Amino acid sequence: MKNLLIVSLVTAISASVAIAGPSGHSEQSQGQGHDSGGGHAGMMETGMPGQASQVNRTIKVTMSETDDGEMIYTPKDFDIKKGETIRFMVTNKGELEHEFILDTVERNAMHKEAMSQQMESHQSPNAITLEPGKKGEIIWTFGNPGTFEVACLIPGHYESGMFGKVAVN
Repeated sequence: MKNLLIVSLVTAISASVAIAGPSGHSEQSQGQGHDSGGGHAGMMETGMPGQASQVNRTIKVTMSETDDGEMIYTPKDFDIKKGETIRFMVTNKGELEHEFILDTVERNAMHKEAMSQQMESHQSPNAITLEPGKKGEIIWTFGNPGTFEVACLIPGHYESGMFGKVAVN
């Protein structure tokens, strides 16, 4: 509980960012979001924004905190087939704002560093930030095999366990 209070304070002090891109829709208003760099008109290493009409399956994801201060995604890890278009239906059932950012481990690490310095960010279809009780979705087509990551890069959240593996085979 002490960790949760500390993270809550860090989160309250940190700049809040709302994400909603062309494929990242949420129940909150659009605002500034995250740019993983390199632009999103083309394909990223993880793939590209998908079309709702081409969704192969839907994965429901819950973001929350535990009583001992851990921050989690349920499920935490994902198995995807190359070429598959996934609709991630994301719900924040926690008491804090959380985000779901899909990218490489390396790019998430760089972005986490930028977030810790409160650098300006931009909208991105591979990420969504949700206030407590809110829902949103990301539709993504996975174009390359590899191991990628979903992560919450709000300061303190990643360190509290809010990340997961995305295996694309």
